[in-house]
Amino acid sequence: MSEKKDQQVDKSKQKKEIKDWKKKCEELEECYKRALADYQNLLKQTAREKEEFVKYAAERFLHDILPVYDNLKMAVEHHKEGGSWLEGVKYVVKQFKTVLEGMGVSEVKAENERFSHETMEAIESQDTKDKEQDGIVVRVLRPGYILHDKVIIPAKVVVYRYKDVNDKENAPENKKKKDK
Repeated sequence: MSEKKDQQVDKSKQKKEIKDWKKKCEELEECYKRALADYQNLLKQTAREKEEFVKYAAERFLHDILPVYDNLKMAVEHHKEGGSWLEGVKYVVKQFKTVLEGMGVSEVKAENERFSHETMEAIESQDTKDKEQDGIVVRVLRPGYILHDKVIIPAKVVVYRYKDVNDKENAPENKKKKDK
């Protein structure tokens, strides 16, 4: 009888050991799954960061080269006489634009647009009596540029500012009196 009892004790010990090992296997499997998920997330994050790096790698170069492009465009716009050399410069500007567009660079649309702090920098303001024009860009002093979806150079602009002609308090002659 004691032999049968010992066998039962051994069986219950074995069952307990099996149960413990199953629990340990489940814990290890859970750890493995978590580690695998973390690794996959790391791969995705690294791929995104690499893509982002490649996407904006030219930004520093563009900061240096875009003013040269702007100067070429201004030279073409302000030259009064034509000639074959002017046609050549126009062609260079056109090529420049094509290369920049191929890199994902676009010019900030600013003239006659509502002023945007994200893409523009107001250098001056110009008074207007038309309330509808308040905050509208009058002229672009220096174009701005966007690389893919990131502003790398904000447009330098002059913006209309509404000035009420009936506002006697802020009239120039009243401001002088206040300042004294």
